[in-house]
Amino acid sequence: METTSNKNLATFTHLSALSQYCIPFGNYIFPILIWSSNKDKSEFIDFNGKQVLNFQLSMFLYSLVLAMIAIPILIISFFNNVPLDTIVNDRVFMRDHFSIENIEGIVIVAIVALLLFVGLKVAEFFLIIYASVKTSNGEKYEYPLTIPFLK
Repeated sequence: METTSNKNLATFTHLSALSQYCIPFGNYIFPILIWSSNKDKSEFIDFNGKQVLNFQLSMFLYSLVLAMIAIPILIISFFNNVPLDTIVNDRVFMRDHFSIENIEGIVIVAIVALLLFVGLKVAEFFLIIYASVKTSNGEKYEYPLTIPFLK
């Protein structure tokens, strides 16, 4: 049976990952600080700290892979299909160059990667909330699609 203090610390460890929306890299800094300073106090805090960090590292890896797919494809496709003088001089640039007829197959891959990235970020937000609720009830929660970097 976990104490209320341990449950609160473990819950706060999960919720501290949401600091990424206010502080760059806060989703790594704050969970590491909370987990490393309290991991010896309880196995429950240690388990949840590792889960949060593994999940955040996994999300970073997935986001990095999706960005490495989408960004170069979109940049290369944009500059291959649109002449630079058209961008500067043409007032109807958007209408002439960004239509469904001009989309290539590889651009669809980039668009799917961007949509997956957005879906990943939305799922990350709700999974953090769900994990913190489970943890506050004293349950051990393992995030889905998490690579176990820390064991």
